[in-house]
Amino acid sequence: MASFHKIIVIVGFISLFHSAFSAAQHRSYLRITSQEFTSLPLDIMVQAVISLFAVMWGVLNVAGNLREIQAAAELNATKWDTQLNFPSFYIFNHRGRALAQNYVRSAGKSELENSE
Repeated sequence: MASFHKIIVIVGFISLFHSAFSAAQHRSYLRITSQEFTSLPLDIMVQAVISLFAVMWGVLNVAGNLREIQAAAELNATKWDTQLNFPSFYIFNHRGRALAQNYVRSAGKSELENSE
């Protein structure tokens, strides 16, 4: 069935090209005969519109079925606990340690060097 739609697309493009060529030929005929251009003949316009719709219909059927785009596909795999986890905002040196009653200062680098 897909080959039928491809044939419709090809025939539609050929017909669309033919209508464009006919429109250009009509304009050059009007210039040669010194007539004023008012509009395209009805048969050229009908051919252009029908071939345009044939191409659109064929392309839609050749493309196949569309799939839904899931915007939250990455978020489905993550757990709720790590949803708002930003490690770059972790702060370990803050004034909370001064408020703790039982805070024991850990050995810094200089104290460790002295103990060895």
